[in-house]
Amino acid sequence: MAGEADESDLRPPVFSLEYLQSGWCIQDCQQAERARMLERLRQISQRTWREIRQLDRHGYGTETISRGSIRAVLPSFLTEDVRLLAFRAFDLVAMVGYRSGRIFHVIWIDREFKLYKH
Repeated sequence: MAGEADESDLRPPVFSLEYLQSGWCIQDCQQAERARMLERLRQISQRTWREIRQLDRHGYGTETISRGSIRAVLPSFLTEDVRLLAFRAFDLVAMVGYRSGRIFHVIWIDREFKLYKH
């Protein structure tokens, strides 16, 4: 289904919070942080995946995070072939998860810059 993968690159991301992990969740954020994160998701959603790949990781782009650098427990559904990505939510706060087609599944919200080795 290579055509589907290519087509998803031409569309904006859809964000899923279904797999957020306890202790790294939206409910752990302050109301102002939630508002800033929601605004950032809106801004990122105005771009296609292809455009996002070309943007700076400190802006609206992503960076790949190695599994070995994650300091939290990796959920069992994150198999070895899953590539972890980080989006900058705001300031130094990152949303770390994985892409599946158009969908970016957020696994962790790193509010304290502690989730992975930088």
